[in-house]
Amino acid sequence: MKSTQHAEIHSEYGGEMDALMNELINSGPKLAHNPILRKSALAMAEHWVKNNAKKRHQSDPNHTPSGVIDDQEAMTLAILRSVERALTEFNISDATYREASEILGRDLLVEKKPRMEKAAQFREKYGFPQPSFLTISPSKVCNLRCVGCYADADASLPHLEWDVVDRIVQEAHDIWGTQFMVISGGEPLAYRSQGKGILDLAEKHQSSYFLMYTNSTLITPEVADRMANLGNVLPCISLEGWEASTDARRGKGVYQKVMDAMDLLHEKGVLFGVSLTATRQNAEEILSDEFIDFLFNEKHALLAWIFQYMPIGRSYTLDLMPTPEQRMWMWKQSWKIMREKRHFLADFWNHGTVVDGCLSGGGHGRGGYYYIEWNGNVTPCVFVPYSPVNINEIYARGGTLNDIYNEPFFDNIRRWQAECHTSNLLAPCLIRDHNSFLRDLIRKYESEPIDDNAASAIQDADYAAGLDHYAADYSALSGKVWQKYYIDGQPINDEDFQKLLDESKSEKVGA
Repeated sequence: MKSTQHAEIHSEYGGEMDALMNELINSGPKLAHNPILRKSALAMAEHWVKNNAKKRHQSDPNHTPSGVIDDQEAMTLAILRSVERALTEFNISDATYREASEILGRDLLVEKKPRMEKAAQFREKYGFPQPSFLTISPSKVCNLRCVGCYADADASLPHLEWDVVDRIVQEAHDIWGTQFMVISGGEPLAYRSQGKGILDLAEKHQSSYFLMYTNSTLITPEVADRMANLGNVLPCISLEGWEASTDARRGKGVYQKVMDAMDLLHEKGVLFGVSLTATRQNAEEILSDEFIDFLFNEKHALLAWIFQYMPIGRSYTLDLMPTPEQRMWMWKQSWKIMREKRHFLADFWNHGTVVDGCLSGGGHGRGGYYYIEWNGNVTPCVFVPYSPVNINEIYARGGTLNDIYNEPFFDNIRRWQAECHTSNLLAPCLIRDHNSFLRDLIRKYESEPIDDNAASAIQDADYAAGLDHYAADYSALSGKVWQKYYIDGQPINDEDFQKLLDESKSEKVGA
């Protein structure tokens, strides 16, 4: 939630929201389960969200398209519903409640002054907000070898040393006021350096919150107990759909291990989410009502991230990307689930309307992120494997995280984002929707590929032509939806939407 939005809540309710938030945090989960207090706080927040959306529709100084306002309202309401589910449907551990409420509640909403002062200083110096989170893949080590892995996991390669990872987290907190860290891999729970692992990192940095993408097969009862006692780790478990789809990519028996891990985490009071990879083969499966209801209602997932397959990493191919028509169907289906079921279900490509488009390179609007991988290379995004700078080299010469922000490669990405963010936000992606622009930037600033796969891709003329063709097809299709729904504010019923998809397919066949 933006600081200006919080100020409006405070003004509208005379500080009642802050008082309720403090009461919920200070009194612990028993009072938070009090239906009168809980319903009062959530009703107040929901009323403000809806009222604010109504005001913005009537008069928005930023001229935000009406459909974007609707999306932002729906996403916020889904987040509020997730909070309610966590308090009412899950027996969360005391530490999980304490850390989530302290970091995500008090620090971000109530006692936010130090963070906002850092933000103002950063914007004054750089012209953009500081990154709101970092993604770190400290090693390539993984106990699985999944088909088409974007990280091309490999235990034989170097890793980020513990003291470097530790420093990154501390500097992000101290310099940027960033308390949200994303840990990827390889498999995060397989990372070891100087006798320490990822859970040791979370234990040391109790004022930061760690979202960890994991295959979950290393989550033992002892690991789950430690997560429950720490409270500031939220594992997001990778799946490709039902058992056949998951095992086909991850290995026989992995799906059942995932199910067991979910049950174990729920039993121990650890909140968790899921990470779903959408491909041309399973897009409809992972977003089916049946599968989503199973994950949220039966397996107790709190949230879900949708990662559409990107043609990078091991054995990259354009043939696994969801087609433009599938991607547009995913847009409609995911928002239908969000609005009707109020599940927090975020698709990093189809939900660019919520965050002003692309978040890579530090982000231009609501604060974006960088990706730091196992060799220390810093890239604009997990899915853009080209780097102008290495964190190990920055630290060796006495620099800090701020030196990343000064890189011209990243600065030009932010300026491009700022220029195009009011155009079609359904097509925000550098590598898939604007690959020609990305190729020009990579060559201009001589950003290095982080591995052999990335080097091959940038030299592959067929790859470039295929992505450009994909971008043109998707832009033509999504542009129609953007204009009708987001700009003109007209509803798109099922019949009209299917007609749009059919016409898109016919046009490509005709061409």
